[in-house]
Amino acid sequence: MSSASPLGIFERYLSLWVALCIAAGVALGNLAPGLFAFVSGLEAASVNLVVAMLIWVMIYPMMIQIDFGSLRDVGRRPKGLIVTLVINWLIKPFTMAGLASLFFLHVFAGLMPEAEAREYLAGAILLGVAPCTAMVFVWSQLTRGDANYTLVQVAVNDLIMVVAFAPITALLLGVTDITVPWTTLLLSVVLYVVIPLAAGAWSRRALTGREPAALGRFVAALKPVSVLGLLGTVVLLFGFQATTIVERPLTIALIAVPLLIQGYGIFGLAYLWAWAWRLPHSVAAPAALIGTSNFFELAVAVAIGLFGLQSGAALATVVGVLVEVPVMLSLCAFANRTAHRFAAAA
Repeated sequence: MSSASPLGIFERYLSLWVALCIAAGVALGNLAPGLFAFVSGLEAASVNLVVAMLIWVMIYPMMIQIDFGSLRDVGRRPKGLIVTLVINWLIKPFTMAGLASLFFLHVFAGLMPEAEAREYLAGAILLGVAPCTAMVFVWSQLTRGDANYTLVQVAVNDLIMVVAFAPITALLLGVTDITVPWTTLLLSVVLYVVIPLAAGAWSRRALTGREPAALGRFVAALKPVSVLGLLGTVVLLFGFQATTIVERPLTIALIAVPLLIQGYGIFGLAYLWAWAWRLPHSVAAPAALIGTSNFFELAVAVAIGLFGLQSGAALATVVGVLVEVPVMLSLCAFANRTAHRFAAAA
């Protein structure tokens, strides 16, 4: 995967496609609520089967691109990896929990019922504990990031996620007095992290063992399917919450406030740290963007499994999707404008 590879039409117009799917989801959810009620009932073990299928379709092609063999290069340039991991696992989950608690339980206390506020808090926490693993490759391309180093960051990050996501989520939900259904939480980690990672690693090994070009052809063939999975997920998520979105736009705006502060704040912290450490821009930009972006597929899936499709937690994760695309595109543009301030690549 080359950092110089041209962006496809999906990446170039990402914000447009997502905006159209958001509008379609809200419109369909209000015009055909019975259809979305039927889909919401298709679940097993607290996991919605349709959402799970779409998320798998979206994640699997991304997981195939993760080369765990690149882990042997970790010791060569550790600083960018350190920035990513410290931000993702020692700072971001806790700042998100703190900001969400501040706004939902105190600043906005008179604007929403406490029970709803706690569900929004839970959704925000899930976003904060789920660092990006799929869209990282798009953000890295948009900022001309070092593709091989990005692979290292994603690979290590995903391995940590397998063991750290559930305990940190449980800790933060417990601290905020929200009941933690451990069975559903662990099932979500297995379904949306462990199994896709294992399937991707197995597929990559099988394809690269056949011929060098087989992997590239397979990933290229799957790309349209992955795009459809993303767009279908956005339509469904906004369709499930369509009534709330139309009837309570103020609620959507309030949920977005701590998410926006968190996104820009985390990026600023990571980006300044990378600059102070004199990292090359091709490593610094992806390192900051990985910490800023969220694995919203996992956050949404866990929110639905823990609290239900119509819950405030699910709504908060959906607002995370709404906020993330414009925030990340604006940060990519900022990173490109400030690239000249960073050290030259070694």
